[in-house]
Amino acid sequence: MVQKSHSQKSKQLVFGDVFGVVMVPKELELEKPENFEVKFQIPDFGKAFKGFVKTREVGEFLSGALAGAMSKAVLAPLETIRTRMVVGVGSRHIAGSFIEVVEHQGWQGLWAGNAINMLRIIPTQAIELGTFEWVKRAMTSSQEKWKKDGNPKIQFGDITLNFPLSWLSPVAVAGAAAGIAGTLACHPLEVVKDRLTVRPEEYTNLTVALSKIYKDGGVTGLYSGLAPTLVGMLPYSTCYYFMYDKLKRSYCVFKKKNSLSRPEMILIGAVSGLTASTISFPLEVARKRLMVGALQGKCPPNMAAALAEVIREEGIMGLYRGWGASCLKVMPNSGITWMFYEAWKDILLADRRVI
Repeated sequence: MVQKSHSQKSKQLVFGDVFGVVMVPKELELEKPENFEVKFQIPDFGKAFKGFVKTREVGEFLSGALAGAMSKAVLAPLETIRTRMVVGVGSRHIAGSFIEVVEHQGWQGLWAGNAINMLRIIPTQAIELGTFEWVKRAMTSSQEKWKKDGNPKIQFGDITLNFPLSWLSPVAVAGAAAGIAGTLACHPLEVVKDRLTVRPEEYTNLTVALSKIYKDGGVTGLYSGLAPTLVGMLPYSTCYYFMYDKLKRSYCVFKKKNSLSRPEMILIGAVSGLTASTISFPLEVARKRLMVGALQGKCPPNMAAALAEVIREEGIMGLYRGWGASCLKVMPNSGITWMFYEAWKDILLADRRVI
């Protein structure tokens, strides 16, 4: 709105609550248009946020985070026993290791390192499961495009390189990508968790563990064992996600149903975890040796050396030391995680559910 002042050489401009005096020549004065109005609209951030939260990707990430938190809260004692047996601390038997922990640390010792484990598993599961779903959809869409338009090509002058990628399994690629993404994002928390579990008397809490690890190895200390972790993670993650997705789809086709019941999810998830763990367990043993070897005064230089050391000291069966405890932990953890994950997707993505 424009108002005339007492002076013929000035105009007073009013926009809402903002006032200003602008000097203009009389010959440039304009008549106020009828129904002239200036409005300022504040963006509806609440509506935008709600729309963002309701997207498929966010729902999958949240479902993964909630599933990881719930499964770890229930199965923390099995994780503690498994870690001790894999790295060679204490008894070689599940029952003996359980008794040792209770005798020396009390019942709370079974949850040693669980706080950091929860901090680790929540983002890890969110990143892994969210990445798996997203990459699987992207790969499936790309393969459909490649079948229609041909495989991807790269041109170097007169030379054309053709990449026949249509044979790749979207589920296997997505599983590998999920393992790599989760490991890169959350590996430091895995290192801290193992220190708290193996040496609780020395690494009494999260702050002390971070301080000691940083003092001994700097930032790189938080990523100790990253290379063998990635090497060990690839076969496990690829097999794990591939087995679950294929078993779920095959079972639904065989039973002529669109979805699994909760007990069926637990069973198929447990079988997937068992298969993947059995295939990749020797690499897991080597990885754990590398990660905590410094605590015992001996640290193999690489994964091959760690495997050779285990075979030399304990024979071939040493590569599967702690396998029983691992299965005891992996099977229920895998089954429960998938059950919670699918349940949360039913809630958060009720209008977008697919097999």
